[in-house]
Amino acid sequence: MKLLYLKSVLLCLLLFWGCKQDPGNTHETRHRQERPVADAPTSEVPVAEAEQPQPENRKPEKRAGDRVVAVKDGDTMDLLRNGQVIKVRLYGIDSPEKNQDFGQRAKQYASDLAFGKYVQLIAHNTDRYGRTVGSIILPDGRNLNEEMVRAGFAWHYKEYSKDQNLANLETDARRFKRGLWKDPNPMPPWDFRKNKSTILAEAAAAENAKAPIPAGATKRIVYLCNSSGSAVYHVSTTCSVLKRCKAGVLKMTEAEAIRQHGRRLDKTCSS
Repeated sequence: MKLLYLKSVLLCLLLFWGCKQDPGNTHETRHRQERPVADAPTSEVPVAEAEQPQPENRKPEKRAGDRVVAVKDGDTMDLLRNGQVIKVRLYGIDSPEKNQDFGQRAKQYASDLAFGKYVQLIAHNTDRYGRTVGSIILPDGRNLNEEMVRAGFAWHYKEYSKDQNLANLETDARRFKRGLWKDPNPMPPWDFRKNKSTILAEAAAAENAKAPIPAGATKRIVYLCNSSGSAVYHVSTTCSVLKRCKAGVLKMTEAEAIRQHGRRLDKTCSS
């Protein structure tokens, strides 16, 4: 009976001790669960900082086209492309020469529209002076060739162009007396150039007529390039300068070359 009594007392002590410890453990566990989450470290970026724009490594924007760096007259200008200058003759039009009526105004109008701007060049061909013959498209999409004719500062160059749009623009400019069409009878630049060449040739011939003729010049045969741009004659057909002539070679006496054509001896091949 003593043994049974001792077992009962021991069991009650164990139960009493377990009930006493459990509330404390439960409270401590609940305290750990309710601890604020903010106490824990976090890797999140603050909202205000996250919304700030980040700097971008942008490359400078490249402007498309070629820059107009010089305007020679109403239909001739220089473009800069990748550090190289391109000489351009506007296709299908012919503006007054600089020393012709309306020549300076045509140059100024072309300069106002294109100088310093980035344009698109539409090349057609290359002329005998090595210039690119083409159309220039302005930044706003207008065609500079057409704008020159529209404003009355250029003719439609019918000898080299069959562009009906240019022809119509010239007709309108004539009708409304724009630009050079205020003059009742303006001289086309091709006639002006021809007259100028004739005047210069006549002046050179008159000056050479006063020059003494070398001995034997009436019998000595010489050769010259049949081009208005040539001012010399050659004593031999083997001269390298004469071989570059594309307008045909004329054969005559030295006296005729001097008196009638106003030529002088080419010193390149004369020795």
